[in-house]
Amino acid sequence: MKLAIHTIKSTRGSKHAHKQVGRGNASGHGNYSGKGNKGQRSRSGGRSGLKVMSFKRLMQSAPKLRGFKSLSKKPAEIYTGNLDKMFSEGEVINLAILKEKNLIPNTAKTVKVVLSGEIKKKLVFEGIKYTAGAKAAIEKAGGEIK
Repeated sequence: MKLAIHTIKSTRGSKHAHKQVGRGNASGHGNYSGKGNKGQRSRSGGRSGLKVMSFKRLMQSAPKLRGFKSLSKKPAEIYTGNLDKMFSEGEVINLAILKEKNLIPNTAKTVKVVLSGEIKKKLVFEGIKYTAGAKAAIEKAGGEIK
């Protein structure tokens, strides 16, 4: 058989005949048309409002969470005092080396140097963020930021 618009049929079992209600008692769906006796749900348009009401009740009963939680991850922090203790003069510091020495967690994506304690050694920083105070302290010690 040639495939054409007038020869296309729906798959067997994909279409269901709708339930005919309110066509007399002999049909099996007479009198109350399958809706039972009285009440909001037996009336026309009686079911739709119930969903809205229950949703509103759910919304009102949910705890009100205040504030804001950022989706962006905060960088891991490392202090200048710790860098001075853990690294020798002229050493290059980057994310991989800090993870290797267990100064930051392995899951950290970025790191930020924070001024806390003195830094006296000349250190070279690569791909690391820093605070204004930490940058001044690193440059004062003769360090380099790339």
